[in-house]
Amino acid sequence: MSNGDDDPADADEADAADDGGDAGEPTETAAPTLPDDPTEESLNEYLDEIADRLDAAETEADLDDVAALLDDAESGIEEADLPEPDEDDEDADDPRADLEARVSELRDGVEDARGPYGEDVVDAVEAAASTVEGTEWTEAGHDDVAAAVTSFVDEAADAIDDAAPAAIDEADEDPEALLAEADDADSEEDAAAEPVSTDQLVAALDAVAAAVADADFDADDDADVIAALLAATDELETGLDEAEEWDDLETHEQLRAQGYYDVLGHYKDFPVEWAALKEHEARGNVDMILLALDSLQSEFMERHCLEAFERMGKRGKTEASVEEILGRAEKRDQPAIRILGKMAAEEATETLVEYVDEDSNPQLQKAVFKALGEIGAPEAVQPLANQLDPDGDTDELVRPHAARALGLIGDTRAVKPLADALDAHPSDDVRAAAGWALRQIGTREALEAVAEYADERSFVVSTEGEKARDALDDEPEPAATA
Repeated sequence: MSNGDDDPADADEADAADDGGDAGEPTETAAPTLPDDPTEESLNEYLDEIADRLDAAETEADLDDVAALLDDAESGIEEADLPEPDEDDEDADDPRADLEARVSELRDGVEDARGPYGEDVVDAVEAAASTVEGTEWTEAGHDDVAAAVTSFVDEAADAIDDAAPAAIDEADEDPEALLAEADDADSEEDAAAEPVSTDQLVAALDAVAAAVADADFDADDDADVIAALLAATDELETGLDEAEEWDDLETHEQLRAQGYYDVLGHYKDFPVEWAALKEHEARGNVDMILLALDSLQSEFMERHCLEAFERMGKRGKTEASVEEILGRAEKRDQPAIRILGKMAAEEATETLVEYVDEDSNPQLQKAVFKALGEIGAPEAVQPLANQLDPDGDTDELVRPHAARALGLIGDTRAVKPLADALDAHPSDDVRAAAGWALRQIGTREALEAVAEYADERSFVVSTEGEKARDALDDEPEPAATA
């Protein structure tokens, strides 16, 4: 712990307390004693003496003594018969509160005077390791981080080895050995080697922290080595603060660093980000489109990135793109829902089925029905079939979309509800959509159900019936049995 400045008055007080000892021998000042019948004045004098001892404290033991005296002072204040403030006078003095505030201030002084400890070094090193591991650095920034960590590890290892060599010898990992490849770049072969990895840097810092913990430095006996280690960690923190993070770059610098503009030759579209986006779409560079969607925070580029995915359809389907678009769909974003349908993203089925019954939002339902149909989601058959019920709450303009979605899915479980809708639904649009869906399913049962309406009075329904009848006529005759 740090020493307080010597006060000449201390010598006088020591002489006054000397009971005839040998000349030249220092006499320890007697500890203050709590008054038997404490008053406000005597308690303040007692706290003055404690404050003097706090200023003179040189070791952790000295601070422990001060803390014990403050415990006594707190008890004395509690037991003292002190005047109570006038409750009706907000500005009245409160001796007890004032004394308690002094005790609290002195306790803070004790805590501030303690240490530093080896644990403080460990905490600082672990915090630095977390920063190294959790920050996205630029290439130049990573080099600066590696240099800062390497310098720190060298200084820390030397300090620990001088004070407690066994701590390094017995450590599971030698921090300097972990960075040996980074420190040794004398030959051309070494210079061309891969830079030290983030994992190696973190491992080296963890090894230093472990060695400091194992050394079990004493705040008094090892004050100098603790101070040296803390100074080294301060330099490390400064190095990390000054190293270039990815977020320090402007957006266009980030895109350039990741090769977003590399596809551009001669271009006529502006902005250049849009021109590059078109080229990435043509080449199927899904990661670059996602990069633009994430980096370019403008409605213009967001719209064009989403339209690119919609045009790409299944070509644009990757785990990363589905995750991004599904996250938007979970917020009922209709363009995102359309894209998931074009991608035939089965991963979206559970989310989209939840929206089938959104009767208060017909436009959302239309987008969801079509997407489920394009995905071919068998889990959606029954929920979609329920939308054909003429007595339900579904908007009449939405029901044809449910029928068409069932046709796109092509599950034979939909034949009966579609045939029922074709037979009895009051809307010709729903009936025609049901006929179209049955033709898409294409089984003989489905086609026969539609063909019955070839002569229907409704043109849109009869058209579907005629197409179904023609399909049945084109079927080959079954082979004769012997």
